[in-house]
Amino acid sequence: MNDVLRRCCRGSALAIGMAAALVATAVPGRAAPGASPATGRAPVAGRASVADRASVAEGASVAGRAPGAGQARTFTNPYQRGPDPTEASVTAETGPFRTASVVVPANADPGFGGGTIYYPTDGGQGTFAPIVITPGFTGPQFSVAWYGPRLASQGFVVMTIDTLNPFDVVDQRGEEMLAALDYLTKQSSVKDRIDPARPGLIGHSMGGGGVVRAAAERPGIKAVIPLAPWDPNSGFAWNVKADTLVVGADNDLIAPVATFAEPIYKDLRSAPEKAYLELGNAEHVFSFVLPNTLIAKYSISWMKRFLDDDTRYDRFLCPPPAPGGGIKQYWDTCPDS
Repeated sequence: MNDVLRRCCRGSALAIGMAAALVATAVPGRAAPGASPATGRAPVAGRASVADRASVAEGASVAGRAPGAGQARTFTNPYQRGPDPTEASVTAETGPFRTASVVVPANADPGFGGGTIYYPTDGGQGTFAPIVITPGFTGPQFSVAWYGPRLASQGFVVMTIDTLNPFDVVDQRGEEMLAALDYLTKQSSVKDRIDPARPGLIGHSMGGGGVVRAAAERPGIKAVIPLAPWDPNSGFAWNVKADTLVVGADNDLIAPVATFAEPIYKDLRSAPEKAYLELGNAEHVFSFVLPNTLIAKYSISWMKRFLDDDTRYDRFLCPPPAPGGGIKQYWDTCPDS
């Protein structure tokens, strides 16, 4: 499977590089007066901290951060799912939930090109937050397929999609993932397992750029993760109101972080919480389309924290991780970081 991905994505990487050369000069540059500091660590004025938001998000309250081992604990968060997380659980290939999948045909909805839904089979823990995952330019659905069961096994309903055309560009991918989200929450065979009020988006490359545009268009999106995002106009990030984790790669020659990921992070003026994870010794394609434990750990932790309001995952995000172990650098708006 990995060899197939490598052969497929090698062509995708070339196509993306050619598109970058053509489009970069045609897309208007972003207007970014008063850009954020390089570190991106100062929270936006008036923004509630992670700890503050834990007790008020969506009318739910959480009884503080998880206490130490052996202490009694009382949770009032109706969205909390699964056992207490550990380093082993957030880095495991399979989480605590058994999953099943259902294929969505390409003709199921005119707004996107079909996909696959992965969902927990446990019907005794209520509904789960939905997440739509979109591939990059020329990338097929299976280039992001590994994210589906991995996230679903942690307690999400996840849909990986194909675009209508593999050459669809950033704004088209944004519209397609919103169409897929509407299908997933309103028409799919698993819609009764979903809480439509807590949606999330993940996308790679142009799919990552599409994530930003989709979240800017629909303020009800709760949390997003653009992976190696490609979009020459980072100004769309100004209108994103979702908690956002931007992931970049230090050796990315297709979407260099200084041109794409970092400006998007700095332009997240309205995001309640944001973070920027830069992978070390990583590049644009294989670091993201092949299973990556580091990406999985922080994607799971981010979505559990901000879609499920589950403060048990705070410890994987705040205080921020130090460089090393595959992390080149990490910026954030954690309190006191």
